Amino acid sequence: MQAAAAASVPFLLLCVLGTCPLARCERTGDASLAELERGHENRFLERQSTVPLRLIYRSGGEDETGHDELNTRVRGDPGSRQLTHVNQASFQVDVFGTLFILDVLLNHDLLSSDYVERHIDQGGKTVEIHGGEHCYYQGQIRGNPASFVALSTCHGLHGMFYDGNHTYLIEPEENETSQEDFHFHSVYKSRLFEFPLDDLPSEFQQINISSPKFTLKPRPKRSKRQLLRYPRNVEEETKYIELMIVNDHLMFKKHRLSVVHTNTYAKSVVNMADLIYKDQLKTRIVLVAMETWAADNKFAISENPLITLREFMKYRRDFIKEKSDAVHLFSGSQFESSRSGAAYIGGICSLLRGGGVNEFGKTDLMAVTLAQSLAHNIGIISDKRKLASGECKCEDTWSGCIMGDTGYYLPKKFTQCNIEEYHDFLNSGGGACLFNKPSKLLDPPECGNGFIETGEECDCGTPAECVLEGAECCKKCTLTQDSQCSDGLCCKKCKFQPMGTVCREAVNDCDIRETCSGNSSQCAPNIHKMDGYSCDGVQGICFGGRCKTRDRQCKYIWGQKVMASDKYCYEKLNIEGTEKGNCGKDKDTWIQCNKRDVLCGYLLCTNIGNIPRLGELDGEITSTLVVQQGRTLNCSGGHVKLEEDVDLGYVEDGTPCGPQMMCLEHRCLPVASFNFSTCLSSKEGTICSGNG
Repeated sequence: MQAAAAASVPFLLLCVLGTCPLARCERTGDASLAELERGHENRFLERQSTVPLRLIYRSGGEDETGHDELNTRVRGDPGSRQLTHVNQASFQVDVFGTLFILDVLLNHDLLSSDYVERHIDQGGKTVEIHGGEHCYYQGQIRGNPASFVALSTCHGLHGMFYDGNHTYLIEPEENETSQEDFHFHSVYKSRLFEFPLDDLPSEFQQINISSPKFTLKPRPKRSKRQLLRYPRNVEEETKYIELMIVNDHLMFKKHRLSVVHTNTYAKSVVNMADLIYKDQLKTRIVLVAMETWAADNKFAISENPLITLREFMKYRRDFIKEKSDAVHLFSGSQFESSRSGAAYIGGICSLLRGGGVNEFGKTDLMAVTLAQSLAHNIGIISDKRKLASGECKCEDTWSGCIMGDTGYYLPKKFTQCNIEEYHDFLNSGGGACLFNKPSKLLDPPECGNGFIETGEECDCGTPAECVLEGAECCKKCTLTQDSQCSDGLCCKKCKFQPMGTVCREAVNDCDIRETCSGNSSQCAPNIHKMDGYSCDGVQGICFGGRCKTRDRQCKYIWGQKVMASDKYCYEKLNIEGTEKGNCGKDKDTWIQCNKRDVLCGYLLCTNIGNIPRLGELDGEITSTLVVQQGRTLNCSGGHVKLEEDVDLGYVEDGTPCGPQMMCLEHRCLPVASFNFSTCLSSKEGTICSGNG
């Protein structure tokens, strides 16, 4: 058995960023690419200048007073090497006739304890700073439970807030950014119902335009400890995307050749994306490293984001040493056509596929782009059949949804279908690296932040969170008498669960269930069976934590009612070397399969409909009826194109093609020739280190 890596996944077509008529995908080997369409940047056409104030309690009183000094750095200890910021703050923004009070808390989950910032200067010297300044906050507008706020305070206020009707962007004005005391800020307001009536979605054409009111229903907020304590499935367990960001040289130039400003901007983008993920996907985005190319680009940035992504993944493999679940490039370049980036679909956890590239834009717009490209990485798609049938519909028609193609505001939500797609990805064995919680986050030890840090035995969170769970086990970050733990999948009633207690069930035939060690409150790391194991009875082979069969692939591309054709179809057609059966194409010539390779060629299925769930059908569906021993067999397939010459209508790598045989690049090879690694074991020789 081996630690999980991203598996070969079905190849998906995605529509993203608000107005895309089509998102493009491409397959390279067993990976899929999705291109992101550039969204509207003109949604924030109203602008006002204002001087925001920080609200601070008066000495000896309960009332607040406003100060134009917005700095949130902790006062005192000026010689400290690590700049720290206050845990909570409030800001007053008087704009567009409304007085907004933004109550925010430091986002403790944003940076890992091993976070490093690195830049390469003009002389080629690499400069590394461990830690970095953490001034990234999330919260709400006071008195408005349907609102949300994401701000950075390192250099004035950068970020956005949403009041249930409008989205507002805030940033220091240009002539203020050279000073430490930031006063005047620009606030941009999204426009509400200022579009021609004919352009409105049909749902809005019968309503009273004079007094519209749209609000988001607040989601019941669950305690972080409540999420982590007793879940028995992957949907309920909190996931963590350990992310590294690389800023290219043009991004550095767009921030006035300042490493500090470039990194601050990038962290603000991640902070906003994390706000979306934590509320809807029970997933946190944690920055582990950042690299900025201050001298020049480390490879040629192509206008084609797919080419840039491939080169970036090679750069990651050869030059980036930090461990992460995904690495994304923030580029100051403008990609061709309307493309704003690209990402590998389902590539999370993979060294060569866990990544994406994102085009520069305003902070909030780029946060949505990052949310989309990371969504591709974690297997979120938009099923074309469900979209066409109306089964997958964005409930927030006016704002639109993250992966959708409608809406007038910047989207803030995933559809329920998207959330289910993420769960399907996890339950099929994908994303195993997301269950490894970072050991701690980048903050000075602070009792009440929900993370056990140096000098603490436990931390059940805020007083309100502790009341919900953990108070009986943990007091002032010290375990109560006779308590062994206060949280974790292997903690129950303040005691460690016995050794062997199942804490995470297997999600499929290629996964294993994880068990408690008996001396820890945390569940063992999520691992799966070694590649090459049999699954689905003996019909499939485990490959990257997933069970590969032709039948499963047919269902994924064409729908659940479709099945793989009889073996005789493959033997009869794929040896012919025609459009209806082949092992690929050499320019304009179909390649005949060798007899031993027929099960690794053109994918033949039964009961195929007219529209694939993903991709674009190139030509007609090929449908052939063959007779074998009195049986009439349906042998159908389709050349499903994602990008240029990429054809999804072939049996994917890792699919079995005979006893102890599996496919690789249209060839049927012995499993033994793949040299799969042996099971992980501990120093004592325990299989999987006793994790399952």
